[in-house]
Amino acid sequence: MSVTNDTNLQSNLSPEGKRKRRFLSPEKKLQIFLESQTGKTPVGELLRREGIYSTDLARIRQKVKEGALERLADRPGARGKTVPREDYEALKRELEEKERALAEQALELAILRKKANGGSWDR
Repeated sequence: MSVTNDTNLQSNLSPEGKRKRRFLSPEKKLQIFLESQTGKTPVGELLRREGIYSTDLARIRQKVKEGALERLADRPGARGKTVPREDYEALKRELEEKERALAEQALELAILRKKANGGSWDR
């Protein structure tokens, strides 16, 4: 047994002898959180088994709390979509340019109608 434990420990070490950084999936973090909350397993045993520190567990608990508060604060119904500020400004400029072009064309049409009708504004 100790041979496999030593092998596992050595496989987790980098060439400098430091432990490799381990990233936990969101599902794994939730599982650890839920297991720590049930109280069936002592927290120390859970930390050793998962290879994390108590500060890691505290961080997971804080993230779960923030996420829960954020979701509970949401009001029901369709959520309004937001557009990045740059896109909004670009669309606003484009609309203004098109409105200006439309006004110019309306003026040209009025002038052409006047010429076609012999100077009368009536159709």
